[in-house]
Formats: sequence, C-alpha cells, structure tokens
Amino acid sequence: MKHIDKYTIISILSSFLLFSCSEGLEIKSGSMILSVDKDMHMTVELTGNDAPLTEKSQTEYIELEEGTVSDFKLKSRDTRVVGDTTVYTLIGEASMPFGGTIKKIQTISVDRRFPGMAVTEVKYVNESSRDLHVVKWVNHAFRVIDNEDTPAFWSFQGQSTIERADWILPVDSTFYQRNYMGMNDSDYGGGIPVTCLWRRDQGIAVGHVELSPRLVSLPVKKSKYDNYAEVAVESAEESVVAFTQGDTISTVRTFVSAYEGDCFAPLRQFSEYMQASGLVMPESEPAAFEPMWCAWGYEREATFAEILGTLPKVKELGIKWATVDDGYQIAEGDWELDTKRFPGGDRDMVDLVKKMKAYGLKVQLWWAPLAADPGTKVLKENPDFITLSKQQTPHYITWWDSYYLSPVDSGVVSYSRDLVDRFMKKYDFDGLKLDGQHLNSVHPDYNWKHHPECPQYSYEQLPGFFKMIYEESRSINPHAVIQNCPCGCCMSFYNLPYTNQTVASDPTSSWQVRLKGYVYKALVPRTAYFGDHVELSDNGDDFASSFGIGAVLGTKFTWPKNNPKVKADYRLTPEKEVIWKKWFSLYNEKMLSTGEYVNGLYDIGYSRPEAHVIRKDGTLYYAFYASSFDGDILVKGLEEGKKYELYDYFNEVSLGEVEGPEARLHCKFERALLFQANEVKK
Repeated sequence: MKHIDKYTIISILSSFLLFSCSEGLEIKSGSMILSVDKDMHMTVELTGNDAPLTEKSQTEYIELEEGTVSDFKLKSRDTRVVGDTTVYTLIGEASMPFGGTIKKIQTISVDRRFPGMAVTEVKYVNESSRDLHVVKWVNHAFRVIDNEDTPAFWSFQGQSTIERADWILPVDSTFYQRNYMGMNDSDYGGGIPVTCLWRRDQGIAVGHVELSPRLVSLPVKKSKYDNYAEVAVESAEESVVAFTQGDTISTVRTFVSAYEGDCFAPLRQFSEYMQASGLVMPESEPAAFEPMWCAWGYEREATFAEILGTLPKVKELGIKWATVDDGYQIAEGDWELDTKRFPGGDRDMVDLVKKMKAYGLKVQLWWAPLAADPGTKVLKENPDFITLSKQQTPHYITWWDSYYLSPVDSGVVSYSRDLVDRFMKKYDFDGLKLDGQHLNSVHPDYNWKHHPECPQYSYEQLPGFFKMIYEESRSINPHAVIQNCPCGCCMSFYNLPYTNQTVASDPTSSWQVRLKGYVYKALVPRTAYFGDHVELSDNGDDFASSFGIGAVLGTKFTWPKNNPKVKADYRLTPEKEVIWKKWFSLYNEKMLSTGEYVNGLYDIGYSRPEAHVIRKDGTLYYAFYASSFDGDILVKGLEEGKKYELYDYFNEVSLGEVEGPEARLHCKFERALLFQANEVKK
C-alpha cells in the first residue's frame, strides 16, 4: 500500500474542477461501458449484447480492523484528457459511526489505444475522528452473472502452487481459488496477475498493471446456490497497515476489461498495455525455435559415454540442440565440476562441449540459480547470501534441499554473473536452461543486510536478476537461448522479458502442454514456446499436442540402452524411432512454432473438440483434440468464396474439399486430428 501525505492530496484536488453530483456517469472504452451510480456502485456491460454481464455492486472498498468501509456517496467528478487517455476522477465519502468520514478518490483511465479496458487507482483519506488499521483494499469486486452455460464459466487463473494445477479451468457449482501472487508454498509463488472469467457470449478480466510484481490476490469464488461468480483484485499485506488521521493510502493500479470470446484476447491486450508502459518482451531468437534433445533421460548419473553415444541418433532425427542436465556440479550452489565425473576439471567440460558441437549441434547447460545447499562452500564463505524469514530462519527450497539466495544482494549477483561467464565463455555453451519452481518468486526477505527498510524489495526486484543473466549471456553470445523453466509454475509475467524461450515446464498432461502454449502465445507471441520433453505428455508420445499449438518439439530419449541406475525406461526402441523420426521431420519441414497463432476462431473452454489454428506462410494449419471423436467439426477462418483441400499431413491423406468462410467436416479420430487448408487454385 502506498502512503501519500495530506498536502499532496490538497494539491491533487486543487487541479480538478469539482462539483456537486447527484447522479452517476457512464464511462465507455471500445464496446465496454462502466456505469457508476450516485452510491459509487458499478456495472460492466458490452454494447450490442443484451445479456447483463455483472450485477451492480460496490466494486472498490477498504477493509479495516474496525470494519469494512464500502458505503460511499459520490460527491463530485471530473474528466480530463491527456494525450490518448481520458481520466475520470470520482470523489466519494463514507460516514463513520464514530465521527468523520473516509474520503475515496478514484481515478479511472481509458486509453483509446486499448479499447475495452479501463485502469483504476483508488486513494482513501482518513478524515475520521480515529486512527484506523487497514486489513486490505479491494478493487474490481464484480459479481459476474451466470448465463446458464455448461459449465457456468471458464476461467484463466494465473497463480502458482505446489498442486501444479491447470491455469485454464471451469468454474461451476462451488468453487474458490485465491490466486495469490506472492509465495503460496515454500518453493512456489508468483504468476500472471490477471484473472479472466467468461461465458459463451462474453467475459471479464481483472488484474494489476504495475511494472513490477505486487503482493495481491485475485480471488475467484462461486457458490452452487448463487447465479453469479465473484472476481476481485485485493491487497495481501503480511500485516495490517496503520491508517492514522489525515493519512492517505493508495491501491496499486488495477484494470478491468470486458470482451467476447475466451481469455486469449484480454491476455494479449494486457501484455500489449504492459509493453506500451515500458515492460518490453524480447524479439524472436531463431535458434530458440529449433528442436531439442536433453540428457535428462539418463538423469543425474549420466555419463559422457551415454551422452556422446546418443548424439548420432539425435542428429539423425534432425534435432538441433542437446542439453547437459543436472548432475555435473558438486552441489546446488557449488557449481564447480564434480571431480568424480570431471577428473580433469574445466578442461573435461570444455572437451565435452567441443565433442557435442562436432555433431553440428548447439549445446545447452542446465542451471538452478538462487539455490545453495546447506554446508556448501559458497554459504560457508558468504553466510549473508541467504534470505531470512521474520523469525530469522533461512527460507528453504524443499525440492533442491537448498536455501534461497537473495536476488538483490550484490555478492549473489556478482557470483551469479561470474557463473554465466564461466558457462557461456569458458565452457562455450550456446544457451542456459534455468530450472526450478523457486525461480518464479521469492519470499519477503527480513535479512537486514540486504534491504532493511523493505522486506518486499527482493520480491519486487527479482526480475532484475534474470535481466542480468539474460543480458550477460547475450553479451557473450548474441544468439544465446535462455530458457526459463519454473517447474510446474505459471511463469511470472515479470520474468518473461528476460527469456527467449518459454517452456511447458513439467506439464502433468497434454492438456497442460496446450493450455500453457495458448497463454504464452497470447502474452509473448514472438517468443519461442518449448513443449518440454514429449515423454511428459499423455502416453509419453503426444507430439501432436506440441505440434498443433505451435510449440518447439523436445525429447529426452535414451539410446541404445538406459542408464542402469535409472528406473524409468526412455529407450528409443525401433518402433518408437519410426514415429519420432516422422514428427521431427515434419517439424523441421513446417516450423509451425514460427507461425502466427490465429485468435478468435475457437473457444479453448467451450469449443468441443478443442481446436487451435496456426497461420504460416499464408496457409492455415488446424489441430483438433479429444480423447475420441466421431462427428462434425467446423472449419473456421477460411476466406469467403475460396475452395480448399483439407490435407492430413501426418497420415498423408486428403480429407476432401470445402469452401470458405466456414465449412462442416465429418471426421473420426483418436487423440488428435491435424490438417492444413490448401487453397484450390482455379
């Protein structure tokens, strides 16, 4: 929560023409209308859609230890235009039972470059007769009306927790999810600060638009007894905040948008707004779109002989990258080479990389930054590197059995930069695989040697650590591929500018491969998306899910045999090799990962079978998914008056000719159907 003194407020108020207000107003942004009445209750609707979207309610209010303050009366309003933005200022008052009022100053900004979106900031002034205590503020607390869809709603919810749950999921019957953007478990936190909730006909999105992470929640709640679901953006401080007489507390900048379709369009608009505000995403790196093999099939016991012995088959399959994974180091934190595997020290790693590159491959190295095991040399020499809880105990990363290192400590930053130089310059790796769910966020840090005034500083400044890694790597190799893999997490939006390859990051299903790709295609359309190892998909062989969503293909097969210490079987058998070779050949031929995802044709929640479309070199590529399907599908997005042959390129068969703009096709398939629409020339 931001504090502003009373003199600043007087200055702010004096710059507006204020007048008595007995009625509310309508604020239009594109097809969205925000209606505010004299009690500062608000509704959201879309023009041209007769079905109401939200109930009228007090959407912005403040919760105190002394009671919730939500009954505001609109006293005055003002409108001014600044460039592309129209700013509405609403001032209301709530009477307090013990005397005096709480003043509410709400600005609503509408930028004509972003139709259908409005940005809000609220300031509360304590003009009561008491000192008070703020529990939380709430913005955009909308009740979204159920339109008798089945399910009632679909949603995008961007939290990260140990459950590694789906990001796109139905909201029906009784439902609650907090969507806290801080740490939800010892290792898990952060995410994308946006919630989207939609019906078949229209939807609403809320979130915050600050340029660094903020400790907020975006709860979604529904009762089976209600005909609505609730969304909001709430502050989530660790303790109550003093709100003394004359003091002012400000919310973060939040937004609401209304739209037709699913979550793709509002996520794309959110990203474009953030980029226009200064948070710029990286341009495409061509090497990041090339298919990948990882030695993790051999796990931590991988030997040089196993890695090098697999590479002829890797090259034969048309794969362009090979990854040296976890196990080369002494421990997390002590990233010197394990002398049992590298008796010659750095010279052995340099030699390994040279031999791998001799196959014409690019080579990537696994690394888990910001983690250090207890008892490691780096912690013995630098005990103040770690972050601490309020109780002055180290924050623990349970997955690695490690401690968190501070992303803002100058020593940690310098030590990490030196590691990047060693990996990229001395060893000559072409890219880095940054791995671990702990990368997505950090706990508030109470180690006073890092930043005594603000425990949240490390949380808010974490993206700067990844900026250092990205820029240092690219200064050594301008085409370095930096993959950020926060295992099982919804990747923090604020880390996205500093990676040029997002990843499905340990998907639990093929559905997760596709939904994660869908979200990243919306947020960072120019950045490569890696579908992770196909062995993590349904049945361990679902290349179709990566292929159809426009993801980079990957695998961790072993060949000709497994590591005897690894229980799982990832051998590339002769039967599997035929399939693997066909998929990688098709991938290199079509490179759909470099195409444009076509938005708006299908709804990822309500459309069945699930459907995705990629446009590449003027051709539309369709992908339909279901456990099994026998019926008619709609082929959308074709040009009116043109004829097309629908060609199943995997099975190499024609599905017949159709005519645009929309065609009905009867088909029967298991798991997936992929085809392209080839225009039939007259």
